[in-house]
Amino acid sequence: MESIISLEGLHKRFGGIEALKGISLAIPPGITYGLIGPNGSGKTTLMRILVGISKPTAGTALVLGRVMPDRGAAQAIGYMTQLEALYQDLTVEENVDFFARVYGLSGPARRQRIQEVLELVELVSRRASLVAELSGGLRRRLSLACALVHEPRLLILDEPTVGVDPELRIQFWNYFERLTRAGASIIVSTHHLDEAGRCDRLGLMREGELLIEGTPPALREEAQAGSLEEAFLYFARSRPA
Repeated sequence: MESIISLEGLHKRFGGIEALKGISLAIPPGITYGLIGPNGSGKTTLMRILVGISKPTAGTALVLGRVMPDRGAAQAIGYMTQLEALYQDLTVEENVDFFARVYGLSGPARRQRIQEVLELVELVSRRASLVAELSGGLRRRLSLACALVHEPRLLILDEPTVGVDPELRIQFWNYFERLTRAGASIIVSTHHLDEAGRCDRLGLMREGELLIEGTPPALREEAQAGSLEEAFLYFARSRPA
C-alpha cells in the first residue's frame, strides 16, 4: 500500500458552511502525521470522515485501501475524540473491557491487553473507579486507553493531550513513536507545537483548506524560521485561504 490515507478533492458542507474545501493529500504508512490549525479550521471534520462517522459532500477519502465510510476499515482504526466517548456509570476497567470486546478481543489476550493500556495511561490504581468520579485529565487518559486497546493499524487522535500533565504528555508521545516504529500509523491534531515537532510530517489547515504540508525541518527551512511557531505564522500570513 503506497498510502495509508489518500484524499482527492475532499469537500464537506454543513448547510451554507463549507467546512472542507477540496483537500487532496496522501499520507504514507508508518508515520505520525500532525494536523495543525486554529479552532474551526476543519481538523475534526476531516478526522470524522477518515473514521467513517461522516460522509464527504464531494471527493474521495481512501483509508487503508477502502473508500470511507467502510466497516472493515473502521475495525482497524482507533479513534480518540475531543469529547470523551465513555460510559459514565461504568468503571475505568469496564469501559476498556467494553471496547476490547467490541473489537473482538477475548480470553487471556483481552485481559492482558487491558492491563497493558491501563499501565500505559497510569490508571491501574483507578481501575475500579466510576468514570463519573474522574477528573477531565483522567478521562483523557481513559479515552486513549480505549482507542489503543485493540492495537489498531491506524490511530486517529483529536487533541489527545488536552488536560494531560506535561510528564504524561511526554510518555504518550514516546509511546506513539514506539507504535510507528512497530508499523502503526498515527494521525494527530494538536495545539502544542513541541508535540508538532515530534511528528514525521505536518499539515497546516485554515478555514477548511490545507495551506501547506511537509516535514517540520522542511517547513522551517521554507519559511526561513527558527521555530515551528514562526513558520506557521509565516504560512498563515503569506498564503490566503
